[in-house]
Amino acid sequence: MLQSELVELADRIRSRKAESQTIEVKAAHRGCPEKLRDTLSSFSNQDSGGVIVFGLDEKSNFDPVGIYNAQDLQKHVTEQCNQMVPPVRAVFTLTEYEGELLCSAEIPAVDLSERPCYYSGSGRIQGSYVRVGDADLHMTDYEIYCYEAFRRHLHDDERPVERASEAVLDKNLIDEYIRNRQKDRPGFSKLNPAQTYDMLAITRNGHPTVAAIMNMGIYPQGYFPQWGITAIVVPGKEIGDVAEDHARFLDNKRIEGTIYTMVEEAQQFCLRNMKVRTIIDPSTGKRTDRTEYPPDAIREAILNALIHRDYSFYTEGTPVQINFFADRLEIHSPGSLYGRMTVEQLGYAKMDLRNPALAVMAEAITGSENRYSGIPTMRRELAAYGLPAPVFENRRNEFVVTFYNSPICAPNDVEQEQPNRNQENRLLDYCKTPRTRKEIAEFLEIKTVFYVMQRYIQPLLDDGKLAMTIPDRPSSKKQKFYTVA
Repeated sequence: MLQSELVELADRIRSRKAESQTIEVKAAHRGCPEKLRDTLSSFSNQDSGGVIVFGLDEKSNFDPVGIYNAQDLQKHVTEQCNQMVPPVRAVFTLTEYEGELLCSAEIPAVDLSERPCYYSGSGRIQGSYVRVGDADLHMTDYEIYCYEAFRRHLHDDERPVERASEAVLDKNLIDEYIRNRQKDRPGFSKLNPAQTYDMLAITRNGHPTVAAIMNMGIYPQGYFPQWGITAIVVPGKEIGDVAEDHARFLDNKRIEGTIYTMVEEAQQFCLRNMKVRTIIDPSTGKRTDRTEYPPDAIREAILNALIHRDYSFYTEGTPVQINFFADRLEIHSPGSLYGRMTVEQLGYAKMDLRNPALAVMAEAITGSENRYSGIPTMRRELAAYGLPAPVFENRRNEFVVTFYNSPICAPNDVEQEQPNRNQENRLLDYCKTPRTRKEIAEFLEIKTVFYVMQRYIQPLLDDGKLAMTIPDRPSSKKQKFYTVA
């Protein structure tokens, strides 16, 4: 960090009077803060890392109070960094600010294969933290397990369901699945049934796997009651809104069965509850009925939620959720993004598969394409409807896809179209100087950076109107966007 950047950062902190997801403020005029381990852990465990700013006092309205001794402060902070596992390598910057000396410590992200970063004195379970807003919270057992599963290549879809036997699987589906595999792989015919079942992850140690139960089970929810879908229609924009007759839900359904069955029933639920409007082509007079959201986009979102959800012991009590609101459709999938994938890379980079065996089975049975085409399909279908791009949120223990039903601009509506063009022109003018995602979100006065990325920045990148300063690292925390002349 340059000295000028630290000055700008201090100005932003004081104008907002708040810390953030990546910024922690510590007053250090009376000595080095003793307990930095929570923040060192949480910053190291998020992809963006973070910055600790010493010399501003949160209790005094973030006024500059300076630091007691620059050399000693850096020494003691480094000592605390070395108590972390793996050790944290902070990068320090010093600068004068309104007559006081400030010091920043940039905390880099630890590689995913080494997470969680934790305080050695407390151990992995008690010493691992995650950043939530401006708070450092203990990691849950589940969050620690997710890192462990990725590091050790554990796939919960292949674990055996020891209470079950092969008798609970649909033999016709299994036979068809094996025949399809043998068509492309003649060597399979040389294996005996037990070897074939094991190689295709249908069974492990003589018991059906989670993948087989969810794709070919006669009744999967007999073993996993909550591994279904709960679907609701809310008469408003938030959970808790009620209709005139005080009904909390206009429709409410629990959907069960195999992945294929749930996809089909969930799509029927969505079709039943979507508004339908008639569009008349002004040149031909032809009338066309159009649903509120594109069905193909909904199908892909539901498939993704079921195929890529977490199937570990920790989520056995959590179903996929479909929530219809007056202004949007939300699909919640248990488990955050798996592996190295970030929200910004979705649809553009190949993702690590959490459930490879289950995904291959689902591809054969549902006709889905396990080719990373789901998210591009959602974006394309929504754009064809004139709707905003889907919004993806990687929350602490779940992944959420949101579709909005308000058109980007109404057909032949000049008054509605003009502000969008003005917004684009304003943004392009603002980005003549390279800007970060957060700076753009603040300029547009929108709180959700992910939404800004999907709704404003990505379309301009696709059109060649914006470019990245670090194009080979799209998700870099130092990434900035600038207007192409």
